Amino acid sequence: MSTQTSTPSPAGKTGLQLPKWAGSFGFQIIAALIVGLGLGLLAKYTGSTKTNPNGLGATLQTIGSSYVSLLQTAVVPLIFTAVVSSISNLRQVSNAARLAWNTLLWFAITSLIAVLIGIGLGVLLQPGANTGITGKGEAPSKVGDWWAFLIGLFPKNFLGLGASSTVAESGAVTTSVSFNVLQILVIAIAVGVAALKVGKAAEPFLNLNASALAVIQKVLWWIIRIAPLGTIGLIGNAVAVYGWDTIGSLGKFTVAIYAGLALVLFVVYPILVRTHGLSVKQYFSGVWPAVQLAFVSRSSVGTLPLTQRVTERSLGVPRGYASFAVPLGATTKMDGCAAIYPAISAIFVAQFFGIQLDFSQYLLIALVSVLGSAATAGTTGAVVMLTLTLSTLGLPLAGVGLLLAIDPILDMGRTAVNVAGQALVPTIVAKRQGILDEALYNAPRNGTPFVDDDTAGDGAATDGTAADTAPRELQDAKA
Repeated sequence: MSTQTSTPSPAGKTGLQLPKWAGSFGFQIIAALIVGLGLGLLAKYTGSTKTNPNGLGATLQTIGSSYVSLLQTAVVPLIFTAVVSSISNLRQVSNAARLAWNTLLWFAITSLIAVLIGIGLGVLLQPGANTGITGKGEAPSKVGDWWAFLIGLFPKNFLGLGASSTVAESGAVTTSVSFNVLQILVIAIAVGVAALKVGKAAEPFLNLNASALAVIQKVLWWIIRIAPLGTIGLIGNAVAVYGWDTIGSLGKFTVAIYAGLALVLFVVYPILVRTHGLSVKQYFSGVWPAVQLAFVSRSSVGTLPLTQRVTERSLGVPRGYASFAVPLGATTKMDGCAAIYPAISAIFVAQFFGIQLDFSQYLLIALVSVLGSAATAGTTGAVVMLTLTLSTLGLPLAGVGLLLAIDPILDMGRTAVNVAGQALVPTIVAKRQGILDEALYNAPRNGTPFVDDDTAGDGAATDGTAADTAPRELQDAKA
């Protein structure tokens, strides 16, 4: 009697094999966008509304909001531990002050370019003329204020956390916790500098902080791996609630905004990348996962963990520098929300109310946009920045009410550009200072959003200096 033996299949070759591209993170996100769009349209045309969602609409809303909550949960511990760690590593960096100065300088340069594009499009396309809108709108309940911004820099507690309670008609009390990213950044910088001054006695604290950072980054990796699921909920809910039929008579304004965003993202940024001797293709393939998530989540803060990771692991910016520059960018670097949008919107409001702007007022728009970006820190959307611009120019705040109907649609594009710029500036500065890991920047992506800690080599330096050894080739992370 003969026995048959089966030859074991090679590892990873058993069962039905999917094409390699099907396992790509980028493909999964694109597929999730398509699925979310389809489900959102289905929910919308089966009667789901913002105030009265049906079963599908409520499910999409819950999935999307839950995923953003997961990401935002990681923001506070990530910023605190990463910034403290990066400042502690400044002991090994001789050019820390120059890095900080160059970061702020390039924030201002790119913001100025973006606002000039916004002003040019506003003057050329005349979005506020002949809109056919008869209402005058209402002034927003929340208005940007320079003094409030300065006061907001000072935290009221250790982590800059705040709580608010609302009472429903049923009498139920709901308490929500909020945080101000800029305040967290201020606290982390103060703690990091203090640890440096304490010296050897602070080593146990810094070691604990480094361990906490590693744990947080691992949890974050797990959250990011389920981004396609979150994308389905976010884009589906956006389509179900807002659709695309709210544009109406503001179509010219919408076109002007998206034209400006496209010029910055697909013309200005590639030119800056290319002039610094870097590959445009590698920049976009590296930053695209964060841009996609920013588009559907409409939150620079919610996307911050992914932005920081792709900046380090795909674009080759040293962790010690990226953990300082990217959180700073998430609070002060907003080319979409704080440059293009307020510039075109201010011109729209002036044209709508028949107010002629002179050259000095255009200069004031540029100045407010470059210096006032941080006033949007800790807020959702660009209403605070827009009201800050209008109030500085003396334009009617009631004009803001005209634009709120389509704000969610515009906010998707604005946030995507914000995040692309937040990753671009650290990359440019690292390249100019000679600390960019170009081997990692030019490495093949292989469908992953970035190299996981388990598969990364020594290329991603953590001390703010250039890596001594080339990183391993990117490969699918197994977490």
